[in-house]
Amino acid sequence: MDVDSPLLIDELARLGVEATLEVWDDDQVDWESYDLVVVRSTWGYPAKIEEFLHWAHARARLVNPFAVIEYSTDKHYLGDLAAQGFAVIATTYCEIGDDPVFPTGDFVVKPAVGAGSIDAERFAADEVDAALAHVTRLHQSQRCAVIQPYVSTIDEYGERALIFFDGDFSHAMTKRSHLQVAPSQRNGDFRTRQMSAAEAEPEAVQLARELLTGRFADLAYGRVDMVNTPDGWQLMELELVEPALYLTYDDQAARRCAHAIERRIP
Repeated sequence: MDVDSPLLIDELARLGVEATLEVWDDDQVDWESYDLVVVRSTWGYPAKIEEFLHWAHARARLVNPFAVIEYSTDKHYLGDLAAQGFAVIATTYCEIGDDPVFPTGDFVVKPAVGAGSIDAERFAADEVDAALAHVTRLHQSQRCAVIQPYVSTIDEYGERALIFFDGDFSHAMTKRSHLQVAPSQRNGDFRTRQMSAAEAEPEAVQLARELLTGRFADLAYGRVDMVNTPDGWQLMELELVEPALYLTYDDQAARRCAHAIERRIP
């Protein structure tokens, strides 16, 4: 269970809404007995992506909606959003059977379908052989590889995570998570992770809001992870399936989230 859920359940109770926690792939759950299903800490879904999407598609009353979940589980959405004119970190895809093309400087290779930083690895420019080996491992497990330049400002300033409820900006976090370059330290996950509340830059909030409202409808909640580059603020990732919402960092965040969910109960 994620740390957000107890706070959210308590706030829903204050609104007169009874909420319980269930496991998405528990076949003993009577999903039709619920008025609404809210996707939260389904962290293991990438290993069973087809099963997860089948389960989500079968839920008539789902938050966020199935179309949003299906779209945002696969990082091909970054290319789609870039093609629509949104500011997105440079992203290329190495489909199964294709040869990768790596950018100059440090870069990151990760699976197109994945949770958190699992199987995401950072490579230096002279680590092409190691990067090729990682792409091969992803392909052997039937996964497309996503290749992105490593944005050096992350080391000093981190990423900005912007949390929205019902399309309205709620609060911001700074995520300082570093992928190690040294092979001896590399383990396919972030080695250090520091979170702190942050003041949101107006330019970042505006870009995130335009992205959410311009591309999606009926989002109860969402998190937009952005990075400040020499070219301005750019999207790193959208978290619309089971995002950490960092409700403990803002004393009104759980209330805002609960109201967004309560409004969607038929």
